[in-house]
Amino acid sequence: MKTWVLVGLLTVALAACGGSDRREARSNDSDLDGVRGFLNRAFDRDDPGNAGGGLCGDGDLQGEVVGTVPGRIPACGIENAIRLQSVAGVELSQGALMTCETAKALKTWVNSGVRPAVGRRGGGVARLQVAAHYVCRTRNHQPGAKISEHGRGKAIDISAIHLEDGSEISVLDDWGRGKNGKALRQMHKAACGPFGTVLGPESDRWHKDHFHFDVARYGSGSYCR
Repeated sequence: MKTWVLVGLLTVALAACGGSDRREARSNDSDLDGVRGFLNRAFDRDDPGNAGGGLCGDGDLQGEVVGTVPGRIPACGIENAIRLQSVAGVELSQGALMTCETAKALKTWVNSGVRPAVGRRGGGVARLQVAAHYVCRTRNHQPGAKISEHGRGKAIDISAIHLEDGSEISVLDDWGRGKNGKALRQMHKAACGPFGTVLGPESDRWHKDHFHFDVARYGSGSYCR
């Protein structure tokens, strides 16, 4: 329905231009630019607007539109930033700055990875413990390294899953241990696909206590360790 309305608006604008004389050409060009801009915003998958009752046109993404976040160096910053507070009914421990693409990937992971892994344990999933979101820095804070995807709003780190009964599943404490460890491995595996990069405790010494997720894509597919 939305598509037909947009097409109708464009048709009306074009018809109006066609019936005008040359003296009105400049005015009509301006009108057309406005219609084009409206259409571009309507179909922009990374538009952070609140269409549909939520961020990025998705009612399951709740928080606020931030807009442009300038970086302290040219390689950092976010053009269309949001501050995500909850995803698919699951709260974040802190408002996280990111792109719409990152938020949508996180939603997919919550629904296809976290909830199935937790099940009814502890009354279900209540909150994600956010270890890091947007920050202008190099990869793993190493001097001379490339800018981290965190510096572009395309990454989020999760260190624990809090359950409704107050208990938690911790990456640091539970990885490789019992039922919680099994659930964490299931979550880690499920993130590979929605996210382009997935790093956990077995990847390197910098990720012993959290999962790193980002939406950077590679020609060979997702990079998951």
